[in-house]
Amino acid sequence: MHIAVALLTDAPTQMLPARSMMAFTLASHIILVPLGVALPLITLVMHGYGLRRGDPEALLLARRWSAVMAVQFAIGVVTGTVLSFEFGLLWPGMMGRWGDVFGIGFGVEAWAFFLEAVLIAIYLYGWRRLPSRTHFLLALPLPFAALLGAFGILAANSWMNTPRGFTLDSAGNPTDVKIWKAIFTPMFGPQYWHFVVAMFVTAGYVVAGVYAVGRLRGRRDRYHRLGFTVPFTVAAILTPVQFVLGDSIARQVFHKQPVKFAAMEIVWDTDTHVPEYLFGRLHPDGTVSGGIKIPQLDSILAGFRPDTKVTGLTSVPASDRPTATQATITHFAFDVMVFIGSLLLLLALWYGVLWLWRRRLPTSPWFFRGAACAGVASVVAVECGWITTEVGRQPWIVYENMRVAEAVTSTRSTGLWITFGLVVVVYVFVFGSFLAVLLKMRTRWRLADERSGPAAPVETPETDTPYGPRSAVAAAGTSRPGGDGPSSAPGGRP
Repeated sequence: MHIAVALLTDAPTQMLPARSMMAFTLASHIILVPLGVALPLITLVMHGYGLRRGDPEALLLARRWSAVMAVQFAIGVVTGTVLSFEFGLLWPGMMGRWGDVFGIGFGVEAWAFFLEAVLIAIYLYGWRRLPSRTHFLLALPLPFAALLGAFGILAANSWMNTPRGFTLDSAGNPTDVKIWKAIFTPMFGPQYWHFVVAMFVTAGYVVAGVYAVGRLRGRRDRYHRLGFTVPFTVAAILTPVQFVLGDSIARQVFHKQPVKFAAMEIVWDTDTHVPEYLFGRLHPDGTVSGGIKIPQLDSILAGFRPDTKVTGLTSVPASDRPTATQATITHFAFDVMVFIGSLLLLLALWYGVLWLWRRRLPTSPWFFRGAACAGVASVVAVECGWITTEVGRQPWIVYENMRVAEAVTSTRSTGLWITFGLVVVVYVFVFGSFLAVLLKMRTRWRLADERSGPAAPVETPETDTPYGPRSAVAAAGTSRPGGDGPSSAPGGRP
């Protein structure tokens, strides 16, 4: 879907700023994607739990998470729109020739975006303005809209990795487009499910990490316990699933994109009994320095046998494969992703063993320190996954059909660097505003919690927001249908 950062020595001068700008905007946007894809479902799980148990703490958490969801969606609109424009402005060669083939994915994503915007608005409006069950039922399509958006984007990206569904005319232009084949390419299934589960794992650990920090600071009330347990349980259950899916997609890359697999594992020559390198650097002459070498393991991982033949980078001309530097970047990103995934799996097993055997949370501060770091580590793993996908495909923007150099804009590099600088300034402002809003929301909620108690008023200033009733309405004694509002909490919690 997007463009890698690595350089080609014979590339046009505009390649570096174009790639840099695309890489920066993608890396920034992808930070928001886990919350955009997975937070709606996690919020509805908490909302449903609160309705079923009549639990005001769970409903309060769901309401607050829905506010975060809305702010994240607004920021995602900005960063996603910039990416959409960059496709046409930075890579006109690709969009001009191939847009009719894989553009359906972007169309699906656009429809999902508008649907998600409407559903989020309804969900926010519905808190204490709709009957509780009606409010919950109207929100049920929201996670599906988020998954539909991921469907469109991953359909486009998987096509770029394994292009199908067209024939080429005498001029090399695609004709006779078959939409279903263009969407459901060989890499679509493995890539889609690997990505979606990664989003749920990441969002679960990110949300749980907030409450893990609260636990480390001495907040051990039920509100923080519930806020930690639900998202962390979702992430912990899906972590081993993600490991299986990760192995599956790596095997698909081995079969469908053998040169990319060679870059991921820094395999220079085609051979059997190929060793596995944990990290390490590939040199232009094919030697590997540094890292830990494990004999025969790469062949075993690829085909479950030490005599499995692994295709090397030298199986294709130098102009058709990643450079040694690009292969090293791909390999490092892949190893970092696997390393973080392994640590998260150990953390999930720690949690699962105690929960299944003793029906309680771990009490060790080290567990909660790990949980607090798991969210950031998951985001890093997601970034590394995209680096692996995109840098490993070099020099192709459409695998084996169009090179990145053929797709890049003819705009002078000076103009692109200036535009890149403006984009950086805008993104610093946007993400700074995002952080400021989240911190202000956190402060307001904490003050509301501190004011709550037997003598606290029924409503607090927290409700003077777009996602709660105005205090003037509450002061007038107006009752609203759907007693699932946070004000029904014992002790006057907002």
